[in-house]
Amino acid sequence: MPLPALLCLCAAAAASCSFTRRGDYRLVGLFQLHGPGPRAAARPLVSGCDDAAAFRSHGYYLSQAMRFAVEEINNSSTLLPNVTLGYDIHDTCSEPANLHATLHALAQKGGQEVQVLPTFRHYEPVAVAVIGPDSTQLALITAAILGVFLVPEISYEASLEALSLKRFYPSFLRTIPSDRQQVKAILLLLQRFGWTWVALLSSDNAYGREGSDALHKLLTTSNVCVAYQGIIPANRDASSPELHTLVRILTDARVNVTIVFANRGSVRPFFEAVVQRNVTGMVWVGSEDWSLAQNIWQVPGIQSIGSVIGISVEKTAPTMLKRFESWKMAEESAVAERAGSTEAGGGVRGSAQLHCTQRCTGCRSLAAAPNMHDVQASFSVYSAVYAVAHGLHDLLGCALGACSKGTVYPWQLLQKIKQVNFTLHESHVSFDANGDIRKGYDIVMWNWSGPSWAADVIGTFSVNPDRLSIDQGRMLWHTRDRQAPTSLCSQACQPGEKRLQRSRHQCCFSCVACPQGTFLNRSDPYTCQSCGTDEWAPARSEACFNRTIEFLSWSEPLSWALLTPTIFLMLLMAGLALLFALNASTPVVRSAGGKMCFLMLGSLACACSSLFCYIGEPTRLACLLRLPLFAISFSIFLSCVATRSFQVICIFKLNARWPALYEAWLRRGGPPLFIAASTAAQALLCLVAEATNPLLPQRDYSASASQVSLECGPSFTASRAAASAYTVLLSACCFGLSYAGKDLPSSYNEAKSLTCCLLLHLACSAAALCTQGTFRGRSHAAAQALGALCTVGALLGGYFLPKAFIILLRPRLNTPEHFQMAIQRYTRRLAAA
Repeated sequence: MPLPALLCLCAAAAASCSFTRRGDYRLVGLFQLHGPGPRAAARPLVSGCDDAAAFRSHGYYLSQAMRFAVEEINNSSTLLPNVTLGYDIHDTCSEPANLHATLHALAQKGGQEVQVLPTFRHYEPVAVAVIGPDSTQLALITAAILGVFLVPEISYEASLEALSLKRFYPSFLRTIPSDRQQVKAILLLLQRFGWTWVALLSSDNAYGREGSDALHKLLTTSNVCVAYQGIIPANRDASSPELHTLVRILTDARVNVTIVFANRGSVRPFFEAVVQRNVTGMVWVGSEDWSLAQNIWQVPGIQSIGSVIGISVEKTAPTMLKRFESWKMAEESAVAERAGSTEAGGGVRGSAQLHCTQRCTGCRSLAAAPNMHDVQASFSVYSAVYAVAHGLHDLLGCALGACSKGTVYPWQLLQKIKQVNFTLHESHVSFDANGDIRKGYDIVMWNWSGPSWAADVIGTFSVNPDRLSIDQGRMLWHTRDRQAPTSLCSQACQPGEKRLQRSRHQCCFSCVACPQGTFLNRSDPYTCQSCGTDEWAPARSEACFNRTIEFLSWSEPLSWALLTPTIFLMLLMAGLALLFALNASTPVVRSAGGKMCFLMLGSLACACSSLFCYIGEPTRLACLLRLPLFAISFSIFLSCVATRSFQVICIFKLNARWPALYEAWLRRGGPPLFIAASTAAQALLCLVAEATNPLLPQRDYSASASQVSLECGPSFTASRAAASAYTVLLSACCFGLSYAGKDLPSSYNEAKSLTCCLLLHLACSAAALCTQGTFRGRSHAAAQALGALCTVGALLGGYFLPKAFIILLRPRLNTPEHFQMAIQRYTRRLAAA
């Protein structure tokens, strides 16, 4: 059927559903004044909408808001001076009626046909803009058709996010926020109260399904789990088994918060079923379409279901409402005077201005007192009309006080409407690139504590940036303690505990403490991450800490406890060297070794200085010097002691039996040769040890979880063991020689003192070997330094101090006569034996 014939047929059938006012530029308003009637034959016919039983007071109230806005603009001397707006108001009681109204708006000016042209840049339809329709389902049809002609369409209640897609609906705008903003508001509300375990229900239409899917997608990416997602079946009453099954599934899901993203028509029977099944103590989060609907809160027994929090359009300015109500009262009085007892659907201000082309039987008498939902939506209609007026104001150049009347093409007006930016009764009106108004929501909570139901505004949601503010002092919860209930699948883990998933829902988990050396990063609550090499963490930690670097520092008391005797010993050695130098010709010094004493004291001083390599932060040089400095110096001392003991034994015991042996020993330089050879052997062992496994600064991470030990390593190798074993061998040799001379004259007998000293040294060596892996870091360094200190101190005290005692305090024992008498006593004892 050709398009013009369809339009005429529709116009003939739908004559009873429009209100008209003449004007220079005409708007078309689409409002649902009646509910849908029985479906007619499957033909593009518009059945009559004038069914009193299906009257919709809400749509009628909004149509009056449009009329009021037009009248107010026409009476303004600044917005559109010398220009009059007209309108055609259509009843979109059904999809065919909505299609007819859309085609009527597109009919070429001065005719009733819609021309299909290659381009619509110069196409002038009857309407310069369309206000409405209300429902998402009807808006999808209207927006698709009007978008082809680029006729501006501003909806006041269609919030479907898909309508923001400009490639499909290029001329669609709206004065109600998009569902994209609504789902953000709901998400922030859930996050505000920590509700992560929720159910999600939607109505079985485009508004419910699209909004629910968008919300579900947003929730799943924001750590909120949807325990159950269902659809409220359409066209069912409270006794429907499907509704009762839905409620049963909802209670089985064990959630405390349910989001109902649905239209008001589907919600009422659902809540009737909820009341019938005695579901109580839950939190219900409602979408904008039903959160203020009167027919919902009038469900008997609904007060017991729990707490209801809803999203609603921002509160309307009271000044606009007062002026609107005053205008309605004046309009009704004027109609009553002219029409007497006959009710008319639209006010008639004179045949030249407003003609009632169709009748709406009993519209005025059937209209109920407006509720909050009516009031909020009326301002959206009011804003839409003013947006068109401001667009015309800019397009017609009315800023200079007069408008230049001329042809207005829809695409020109569309560009201007997109750019409007004005304030209307303290409410800012402007559109973003998607044609969505830059507007937020009020957060309301149902309140039954007073004599009647009320919806208290407890917070707001604003956009750009998205921000939710809640006044918790105004919230009246259903709980006994009047505190916000929780809705969690699993209780939150304690700090430092990771989540162990136990189902497909990420909100259902068990908690496992992170072990020592790992931490829980809040960005990944499911994995305990290992700390770095130089970091540590205790069990149940949320962060890693830098390990304390441990070494035997110069400033700590333990170091001073080692340094004090070390310095004392070195000063004592210097004093002994001076004492021996001053008494070098005395028998005591000569019997102790003569000039060899200075070599022995020097070697002990070098061995003692090796202790400085154990204190402070280990360096490469300090590590390399530890073993050679002590081992070689100590070997020199032991070699000197062995040489001196051997010489004494040769003089007193071997010279009589083998006189040539001692002479050969002296003639061939036996003492220095033995000392040099012994020292060279030890130096070679140390060189091999440093060449194969050099002691270098290294970090030991195994000693303590919270500390890093700086030490010289490796501490034990075969080559180092060989060097230590050589020192022990020399000690044993000295011990044997000293023991062999135990019966010599007392002035030459060092057996007792050397035996004790060497036994102490052997004990220190055995202790160091047995505790090789026990001490780490500073303890290991302190133990090694203490062992060396004890050895040096014992040898110094056992060998040199008795001689210094004689020199200083027993000078009578430091005479040739005393030594000669000791030798004679030894000779007599041998002879007597």
